[in-house]
Amino acid sequence: MAKAVTRCKWAEGVGLNYIEYHDTEWGVPVWDDRVQFEFLILEGAQAGLSWSTILNKRDGYRKAFAEFDPVKVARFTDKRIEKLLGDPSIVRNRLKVNSAVTNAKAFLKLQKESGTFCDYIWGFVGGKPIQSKFTQDGDIPATSAESDALSKDLKKRGFKFVGSTIIYAHMQATGMVNDHVTGCFRYKHCKALSKKKR
Repeated sequence: MAKAVTRCKWAEGVGLNYIEYHDTEWGVPVWDDRVQFEFLILEGAQAGLSWSTILNKRDGYRKAFAEFDPVKVARFTDKRIEKLLGDPSIVRNRLKVNSAVTNAKAFLKLQKESGTFCDYIWGFVGGKPIQSKFTQDGDIPATSAESDALSKDLKKRGFKFVGSTIIYAHMQATGMVNDHVTGCFRYKHCKALSKKKR
């Protein structure tokens, strides 16, 4: 008989896409600028909605937002934006769609200034993941001093939908902080990944 796998409670009972996301992506350090941009779009779209809603629309976002290529998204015209607002495969919220284009432009500017977006964003955690040691999902915070600082700086640079709560979720998703509870089977795996050279 197979041994039961212990996961973070939030990943259970929502659907297979949640479990797969938890088991393969959440908490894995991301050193790829395009993946960072993808999560900026998705986390911003999630504001006020459930993450499962966004995961179910992820393929739609991939097609609608040019495979999350910031160069292409930054060039989206008003006509293109109007077309997206009629696309049921994404969240049809004008502010969120407009923010994706605004953020793409700010993202490209930041890349030029910092070399890579990853160099910039990872600087807020000292270049390596923060290893949390929470034993229960309820202990995990919604924000941190690091997400506060990053959120404030991104806003100053013209980014939209980057409040501290959204940014903390981004940090969790991209492995800047390992918030798997210590009893979760992914905790040690993500912790080990943090020690690997990028």
